Formats: sequence, structure tokens, C-alpha cells
Amino acid sequence: QVQLVESGGGSVQAGGSLRLSCAASGRSSSIYRMAWFRQALGKEREFVVSIMWNSGSISYADSVKGRFTASRDNAKNTVYLQMNSLKPEDTAVYYCAARPLGIAEYPYWGQGTQVTVSS
Repeated sequence: QVQLVESGGGSVQAGGSLRLSCAASGRSSSIYRMAWFRQALGKEREFVVSIMWNSGSISYADSVKGRFTASRDNAKNTVYLQMNSLKPEDTAVYYCAARPLGIAEYPYWGQGTQVTVSS
């Protein structure tokens, strides 16, 4: 099992920045890929970014390219999401997720952290 704990959410005005963190514990050595998803009120959950744990290869959703930056610190078993130039449409609960090699779905999820961007 892998446990994920997010932190860093909050409220900002449009154009502002926030940095989210996701700390992994438990069988973190089994992690192959980690990702951030978000879900706005009344909408389906959507992919934001994924990062391969060993290589650091990153993939972004088009909606956040150029504004969000993902990174990882393997020594701390933590991934980060630096969010700049935030827009009201970025308002959502942001979830960290992890999956092992060989599994397409993400079986491990954090509790989520709220990000609210006001205009």
C-alpha cells in the first residue's frame, strides 16, 4: 500500500501562484508514475500532469502547459505542483495519485486539497 498526503492548497486571486505538495509513504518504492488530477464542483475529474518516478519524464494537460510545473524529490518521496498565472477555471479539488508499473489505473489517491482562484 502507498499513502499519499497533499498539502498547499488555498485561495488566491487570478494571476497568483500556489504550490502543492504530495508526500508518499508506505510502499513508495513500488511507485512507477505519479500524477495530479483535479475535479471542479459539478464536473468530472480531469488529468493535470503526470511524472514518472524514476526518469522524471513529465506530461501536462494542454490547459495547464506553460503555467504549471511538476517536479519531484525522490529523497523525500514527494512531488510538487507549482501553479502560476492561476485562473478562476483552475478552481478545483486537486488530487495526487500514484500507480505501480504494469497497472494502467491509479490505485492510490490522496485526500485532495482545495484550490480556489477568485477573479
